[in-house]
Amino acid sequence: MPENNAPAAEAAPASGQKPAHGGNLSLALDFGPLLVFFLAYKFYGVIFGTGAFMVAIALAVLVSKVKLGHVSPMLWLSAILVIFFGGLTIYFHDERFIQAKPTIIYGFFAALLLGGLAKGKPLLKYLLQAAYDGLSEEGWRKLSRNWAFFFIGMAIANEIMRATMSFDSWLAVKVWGVTLVSFLFAAANVPMLLKHGLRLEKGETVDDAAAQGDPPQG
Repeated sequence: MPENNAPAAEAAPASGQKPAHGGNLSLALDFGPLLVFFLAYKFYGVIFGTGAFMVAIALAVLVSKVKLGHVSPMLWLSAILVIFFGGLTIYFHDERFIQAKPTIIYGFFAALLLGGLAKGKPLLKYLLQAAYDGLSEEGWRKLSRNWAFFFIGMAIANEIMRATMSFDSWLAVKVWGVTLVSFLFAAANVPMLLKHGLRLEKGETVDDAAAQGDPPQG
């Protein structure tokens, strides 16, 4: 879900309508700036790396707006926090500021998702509807709940890593470990999504998969 309140104007396209551009661009926009930060830091240090991070995420916002026609809430929030905490990192020459950014993002989205569920609104539905065609309301509620708990766990993990790891180790885990864990968590939700109506392909439902001898578990 990896590091993306969604107003109606920024909601995903209607169910069944796939974005004009593939998911690879969205993935690059989400994780590309973090990879730039990692490489720039390794070669030139934390101050230069932070500056490169700020430039890369600003470019990601611009590319998203031009190529995809919108900027996801996650990318907007990441960009604002990267530029704010990155500026503090550069000004004070203290990497602890940029390390705090993930905790704030995770905490914000956990609170947002849980708040939506408390009001009976699974907010991920308005963000990801096109990506999860056919998913039932119960499926959206469970998905929103699962990601809320995931974000809480990630916020706690980031604070533990900040307190116990060197900056080098923290950054390596952030770039590679957190990315891997996010993908694995998303994959672990697929059986539940299939159980609640997610279509693997247009016109194909969980019932079709079960009829082929491969019933989803969840």
